[in-house]
Amino acid sequence: MIKPQASEKIMTSLINTDIPARERLIFALDVPDLDRAKKLVASLDDSVMFYKLGLEFFLSGNYFELAGELKARGKKIFADLKLFDIPATVAAAVRQLARHEVNFCTIHGNDGMLRAAVEAKGEMQILAVTALTSLDQGDLDDLGFQCDARTLVLSRARRALELGCDGVVSSGLEVAALRESFDHALITVCPGIRPIFNDEIPPEDDQQRVLTPARAIACGADYLVVGRPIRDADDPRTAAEKIQQDILSALQEKVDNT
Repeated sequence: MIKPQASEKIMTSLINTDIPARERLIFALDVPDLDRAKKLVASLDDSVMFYKLGLEFFLSGNYFELAGELKARGKKIFADLKLFDIPATVAAAVRQLARHEVNFCTIHGNDGMLRAAVEAKGEMQILAVTALTSLDQGDLDDLGFQCDARTLVLSRARRALELGCDGVVSSGLEVAALRESFDHALITVCPGIRPIFNDEIPPEDDQQRVLTPARAIACGADYLVVGRPIRDADDPRTAAEKIQQDILSALQEKVDNT
């Protein structure tokens, strides 16, 4: 167990030392309405400090109302909207999000879109999407990419860094390669985290490239995005606290091995 004074910032070159340990878990608040979202936030309480608000909740019509309530509770917000449009429109959307004190925003586009987002971001941090974790090699082949996922992720990460992005979203499977290539120059945010199923994905799960929390942290992930294993648990708070403990244990192991 990490000692209390070490749990906020863990000082080692192998870890991004600016990230409080309990902020590394980002809960994907992917629900269709405000009432359910509020109930989840209340039940999770201090077990979750960072929330991802995606497209499903955006279309509920209550996105910024909830964002304001989360900020009032001292939470951080990841606007996972994967903006993709002409650069001027992307820039305008980013400026709107920045007004609401959003912490992270995803862009899923080309160099022009990323550059426009960076120029308009203010204090917000821009994350470039590399390759969706729901895509396997067959999907990439179908989309016309003549490379494997690792090569695609590294290529997009290199462009994102050159354009001034703050980080990337990638599978935990590619994080070790990102760390080796870019050290801590880019924040790494990893969806597709499956603490309950380990390496066995249930048939109804649409994620393909997944890792457990401990393995993702060991590979160098900064933030872990977890949705269904918390949201659909019998006790979401207990599930979140278990993941927090997995993260702390993995971080401590990295410290011990330094």
